Amino acid sequence: MKLIIIGISILALAIMPASVLAQSSSSPNYRVDQTIFGTGGETNLQSAGFRSRATVGELGIGELNSANFRAFAGFNTTDEPFIEFVVTGNNIDLGYLDTSQVTTAQGQFYVRAWQAGGYSVTTDADPPTNATNGHQFATPSTATGSSPGTEQFAINLVENTSPAVGEGLIQQPDASYSFGEVASAYNQADNFLYNKGDQIALSTESTSVTLYTISYIFNISNATPAGQYNFEQILVATGRY
Repeated sequence: MKLIIIGISILALAIMPASVLAQSSSSPNYRVDQTIFGTGGETNLQSAGFRSRATVGELGIGELNSANFRAFAGFNTTDEPFIEFVVTGNNIDLGYLDTSQVTTAQGQFYVRAWQAGGYSVTTDADPPTNATNGHQFATPSTATGSSPGTEQFAINLVENTSPAVGEGLIQQPDASYSFGEVASAYNQADNFLYNKGDQIALSTESTSVTLYTISYIFNISNATPAGQYNFEQILVATGRY
C-alpha cells in the first residue's frame, strides 16, 4: 500500500448571457406578458405561513416553437429567462489508495433552464494534483475500463457495475418536462475518461430539473508519487439563448 490521499471538492458556476430578452406583445398603449386560456388561476396566494401559485383548467402547457418563434404555455410560466445550477454534495476524502484495487467516489449536481435553447455543462479542472511536487494523475482521453495497477483518473455520468459506482439520470418531475442528457463520451457504462474542457452534460431545449451523478475512478501504479493529492472539480453550466 502506498500513502496516497485524495481530497475532492466540487464547485459550480452558471453562466447566462447578460443581453437576454424575452419578447412580449406590446404597443404604445399596452403590453401582455402572459395570456391565459382556461377557467382560472392565481399567481400570488399567500398567508403568514405560505406562498403559492394555483391554476385551474389549463388547456395547454409546455413549449411551442418553430424556426421563427418560441412560446411557453401554462399559467405559471414566466418571461424571465434563467438557468439554475446546484451541486448537492462536495468535499470527499478518499483516504489511502492501493495499487491492487480501484477507488471510487461520486457526486451530484442538477440543472434547470427556462426560456432557453438548452444548456451545456463542461468540466474545467486539472486532474488530481500532488500538493508537494505537482504530479498530476494520468487520464485516459478516450473511454476505457478501470485498470488497477495503472495510474488512472477518469469519470462518467452513468450507473456502472465494474466498478459499482454511480447512477443514471433522474428527471424531475419526469421525462415529459425534463430533457437533460449525458454527453455521449461520458455515457458509456463501465468506461471512463477525462479531458479538461469536455462537455459532459447538456440539454437542447428549456427543461425542468435533471439530476446528474458523476462517477470517479482512481487507480495508482507503483510509480505514482506518494503524498496528498487534491482535486477541485469545477463545473460550468452555460445557457443557450
